[in-house]
Amino acid sequence: MKTMTGTKNRMMSVLQKFLLSAGIIMMTFNFTLARVYAESPVQVAINGEGSDVVRVIVVLTIISLAPFLLLMMTCFARVIIIFSFLRNALGTQSTPPNQVLVGLALFVTFFIMQPVLTEVYDVALQPYNDGIIQTDEFLDKAAEPIKEFMLNQTTKEDVELFKTLSADSEELEKIEGTKLPMSIVCPAFITSELKRAFLAGFMIYIPFLIIDLVVASTLMSLGMIMLPPVSIALPFKIMLFVVVDGWGLLIKTLVMTYN
Repeated sequence: MKTMTGTKNRMMSVLQKFLLSAGIIMMTFNFTLARVYAESPVQVAINGEGSDVVRVIVVLTIISLAPFLLLMMTCFARVIIIFSFLRNALGTQSTPPNQVLVGLALFVTFFIMQPVLTEVYDVALQPYNDGIIQTDEFLDKAAEPIKEFMLNQTTKEDVELFKTLSADSEELEKIEGTKLPMSIVCPAFITSELKRAFLAGFMIYIPFLIIDLVVASTLMSLGMIMLPPVSIALPFKIMLFVVVDGWGLLIKTLVMTYN
């Protein structure tokens, strides 16, 4: 036991050192790259236009924040939480595995977010690459479609809650819609997403809970107290889910809630 504990501690120590070294290397690379572009007299051409250090920093920042943006500003959080509730309600433990659920959630997220991403590309990214708009205008134009999507899925109560909690609550009371700052829209959006995800999880649990109760009561009436009801109910829950085309129905409902 002591040998296993010592081996585990050594593995954790090595993993921590590896992650720390990787983080330092990435930070050094980013700062070095930005410094090279800032000090170099030669500018890199993008679509025929000269680029500057600001554009490089913007690109590096977007890449580093991509996982955060995916979680907090898209429908990914609601989708993956609902899929997790479904797996727990079925009682299949690690089936489907996490990789499959995350991959399916990513594809569903891209399918739902496609109109928003297309609008961002048309009104912000393409003009920015063509040199028509500057960095500040690019950020403002890119944020508007995303804010509109998030506000359409956010309850008014959550928006008002974060307006009230803000230090500039008096000024924010006069601002509505996409003019609200991201510091208000993002937390309000993710709070609404969590509420809807847990409500959907509750609705998913009900039919499977009924099956568990029926199986448990049947086993009790037959005197099979020692037989675990979960192992008997699992095939019936899987059969019910397959018969009603559960995956297709669930994904269709998720997409329709956003449309």
